[in-house]
Order: sequence, then C-alpha cells, then structure tokens
Amino acid sequence: MTARTYPDPCLIAFGLFGSIILIVTALALLAIAVPELSDLSHLVSVATESDVIYAILLTILAAFVAVLFLVIFCTPLAYVLARSTFRWKQIVENLVDIPLVLPHTVAGLMVYLLFMSRGPIGAPFRSVGIVFEDAFAGIVVGMVFVSSPYYINAVREGFEKVPVHLENVARMLGATRLYAFQTISLPLTTRHILSGSFLAWGRAVGEFAAVVMIAYFPMVASTLIYNRFTTGGLEEARSVAFLMILICIAVFIVFRWLTRAAGRHGHDRA
Repeated sequence: MTARTYPDPCLIAFGLFGSIILIVTALALLAIAVPELSDLSHLVSVATESDVIYAILLTILAAFVAVLFLVIFCTPLAYVLARSTFRWKQIVENLVDIPLVLPHTVAGLMVYLLFMSRGPIGAPFRSVGIVFEDAFAGIVVGMVFVSSPYYINAVREGFEKVPVHLENVARMLGATRLYAFQTISLPLTTRHILSGSFLAWGRAVGEFAAVVMIAYFPMVASTLIYNRFTTGGLEEARSVAFLMILICIAVFIVFRWLTRAAGRHGHDRA
C-alpha cells in the first residue's frame, strides 16, 4: 500500500495569501467584462468607431516599433552588462533602472524636456524635419523610455545564463567575439529576448503620462480612454478599455506560445 499524501499546510497558506491579488484581478476584469458583454450592440458600435480603431492600431504599432528599437539598440547593452566588468558598471546599471522608480509624470516631463522642439535632442531633429511633439515619433520615444529597463534586465539575465565557456571554446577555435555572440549566445537567449520584448511591449501599451506629455495627439489607447472618461463618462471609457483587454490577452497568448517554443528550441540546441 502506498502512503497517502496530504497537502502541505505551508503551501496551502501561501496559496491563500497569494490568491488575494488573483481574486482582485479577476474581479476587476469582471467589472469591465460583464457590463460590456451584456450590451454587445453598444460594444460593437464603439469598436467600429474610426477614432477607436485608429487609437488601438496606433498603440499596437507604436509599441512594436518601440520594442524593435530596444531589440536593435539594447540587446548589445544587455550583453555588455552580462559579460563585462568595468569601473562605471554600477552607474550604468542605475541609469538603466531609473525609469522603474520614477513617477510616470516625472518620466513624461523628462521625455518632454529632451524631445520638445527646443530640447537638446528635439531641436537637432527638428532642424532636419523630424518632430516629436504631437507626433508618432514622440509616442515611440515615450514608450521606449519607460519600457527599456524591462527589456534590458530580462535579456541581460538570459545572457548571464549562457555558459561563458561555450563562447571561450568558440573563440579558441578561431571565432571572433561577434561570431560567437551571433551563433551561440544570441540563439540561446531567444527565449529571454521574447520574454523581455513582451514585458516591454506591455509596459509601452499601458503607458499614459510619458506619452501624453510629449504627444497628446494623435491619441493612443490610454489617452483615448482617459479622454472618453472625462468627456463621455464611465460607459464610453469602459468599452474602449474592454477592447484593449481583449487585444492584450490575444497578444499575451501569442507571446507565451512563442516563448515556450523558443525555450524548447533552446534546450535542443544546448
């Protein structure tokens, strides 16, 4: 006879404590979903409005452009932080993490001061015809600023998990640092790159203050929801919010699937 196993009381207690936030999240979703699903005609009418469609598509596109920027420019930085030790490394790490601790309005003010038409970055770009104020470019830079720590830290963790001796062996066999990075470290970090991209995308989609202070127009989803709430009331804002929830859940499912697939592929390579 096999001994009967009983649930661990400690795990049960931990699960009960942890379930509080899950219950709150579920209730918050129901508070939006139930009224909208009970009046589908109104939801459909809101979903077909041109400004709603435009704001949602703009938000998704801007967030993906922000993530693409992070992949191109911040993946090398994450590799440097994972593989090297230098005198000012702690300062660099602190600079990377600063957007995590800033109030959203402070982050928005910083972005505005840099990229406004008279700002130290905005002014040179304006001279060549690129404007950030009330423009798509302003939306993207606001999203990049607030989401960069999520991507850099996730990818850095991935590079740190790749054994250094694999790169060393490749270099002993004549490979350059760049070639070892491209053929060994980068493929084995794919899962973390996808995970970091999803975290950054989610942070970018949800940003309000850093975007609205540099580019109130054209409106992204968060700005539109705020505008609908202040001008049309709860019902109008709730409908747009529910649509964004559905889209974000769909993107979340796709990203999770890609991350798991990349994880299996990475284990096969290892």
